[in-house]
Amino acid sequence: MLDLFTIFSKGGIVLWCFQGTSQIFSPSVNALIKTVILQERTGNNSYDHNSLTIKYKLDNEFELVFVAAYQKILQLMYIDKFLDDVHLRFRDAFKNELSKGAIYQSFPFADGFQAVYKAAEEWGKLQARAQKPMRSYEDSLKSKKTVGSMVERKGDNKENKKKEKPVAVKAPEPVKEEKSVNGELTEEVIAQNRAKLASKLGSPTMKKPKKSPKPNEGGKKPKAKRVWDLSGKSSDLATLERTKDKPPEGESEKELATDQNMVGQMVGGIRDIEIESEESDSETEEEDEEEVGAKPAVTETKKSRGVFSLFRGLVGSKSLSQEDMLPVLDKLKDHLIGKNVAADIAVKLCDSVAAQLEGKVLGTFESVTSTVKATLTDALVQILSPKRRVDILRDALEARAKGRPFVMAFCGVNGVGKSTNLAKICFWLIENNLRVLIAACDTFRAGAVEQLRTHTRHLNALHPPAKHNGLQMVQLYEKGYGKDAAGIALEAISYARDSKIDVVLIDTAGRMQDNEPLMRALTKLVKVNEPDLVLFVGEALVGNEAVDQLVKFNQAMADHSSSANPHLIDGIVLTKFDTIDDKVGAAISMTYITGQPIVFVGTGQTYTDLKSLNAKAVVHALMK
Repeated sequence: MLDLFTIFSKGGIVLWCFQGTSQIFSPSVNALIKTVILQERTGNNSYDHNSLTIKYKLDNEFELVFVAAYQKILQLMYIDKFLDDVHLRFRDAFKNELSKGAIYQSFPFADGFQAVYKAAEEWGKLQARAQKPMRSYEDSLKSKKTVGSMVERKGDNKENKKKEKPVAVKAPEPVKEEKSVNGELTEEVIAQNRAKLASKLGSPTMKKPKKSPKPNEGGKKPKAKRVWDLSGKSSDLATLERTKDKPPEGESEKELATDQNMVGQMVGGIRDIEIESEESDSETEEEDEEEVGAKPAVTETKKSRGVFSLFRGLVGSKSLSQEDMLPVLDKLKDHLIGKNVAADIAVKLCDSVAAQLEGKVLGTFESVTSTVKATLTDALVQILSPKRRVDILRDALEARAKGRPFVMAFCGVNGVGKSTNLAKICFWLIENNLRVLIAACDTFRAGAVEQLRTHTRHLNALHPPAKHNGLQMVQLYEKGYGKDAAGIALEAISYARDSKIDVVLIDTAGRMQDNEPLMRALTKLVKVNEPDLVLFVGEALVGNEAVDQLVKFNQAMADHSSSANPHLIDGIVLTKFDTIDDKVGAAISMTYITGQPIVFVGTGQTYTDLKSLNAKAVVHALMK
């Protein structure tokens, strides 16, 4: 029932292999290496690829990987125990060769493997036959019920079943001379009771005295009310109209282009973001430090700086175990969550680090904390590093050479800044002499088209046609509100192709990840128009919510698409990055959950506040 078992080094050398069928397993093993091992996702020892379930175990002392593969429909109860037994059997048989680094020789392990395999199958059969003993009647809850409690009565209802707790009512204080001779309350007592009630309720029934109007200071006249002329002859209505393509009256092109100093700053590639990292003196703390493997005969108190100062003295020359790393990993997990990393992602990262380091032998002067921290830092840099090339300028020029526009679609939840960052990217593209068409496909939010129209006017003021051989660098394609967004995008792409426009930026309506009708509309837009790049716009302020948004956006685009290979999210635009200081954990959460790179980072409100993600700077801010 086992299809494949292979042992290979982390350098890619296969030491031994068993294959139960003639199926080709190299794509599945390569997917495991590329998706799990190289991307620091080794916390869970299971991976599914096509119809196979792949179980693996890491040997960090000798840098080996043990992989077992079987059909996904099978339930092999013995597989985890089998991996551990094979791992121990192989280490015991070839410990001397592995210690010397002789991994290029042949390893005769067939007999040992078959013995462990048969023993594991027998153990699995015994576990399957072992049935849980039936519970006696005396042990059941039914035996504790009385006959009267099981008899339903006609008068029983839900109101009688749920008994309300009695509320203790404080007895009213006796009032002296409450009653008159006839048994009725006197007017004096009634007045006293009303006064008490009014004082408790803040005197809601009492009328507040009206404030006397203040005399005019300095003889100033009060502001006169504005009278609107509804005949249409007044110029007030014309000044309020801001939705024209031309500037309003009294507003010149010079006033629109007040930020001319921005022109020329975005030529070339996007610059990396710079994050300042300063350690505060408040992080200084006193902690007790003990050596690993030795009795704490003398405890020395020191002043040290940093989050991991508690375990700085843990040194030794022994193989790491889960018990050794547990206090460091717990501290590390809390630190990541405090930096806005999603809780699930922080746990998975710590589990991955533990799986990589378990069994690794430390040097004499290597501490547990420094080793764990260095391993996690490398893992975070690896996660944030792009897995594929994302060069928008080069792709846009290549598409122009083929006679078609380069299409980018922006999606995300409400209020994250899709339109604002679309305008920033548009400014960067026209700075590099690329003509842009903005497709206003947000036909739901009031003012969405007017917002893009204002951006278009301002961008054309910064780059007027006179500077570009009479060509208008930015155009807006709009069809109003309430129309089909997929149809508008299709018409915009066709118009851009006919007009020789280089790039099409599709602005979509904000939608929550749980709104199924809107997610179906987004999937339709992507499937019909087939954009070159689908960018998810998310906030840097969110932690756990970012994981939920990305997972459900990707899942919805996969579920609602009828194609076998649906187009999912290609990249991430992280907005409001200037408001989080050093809590940059959302970048880790988003890239870990999708495996897609962060293409742009928004750092402000102006068109030049657009940066590229610097992985090392972000990790440095995260780990400080």
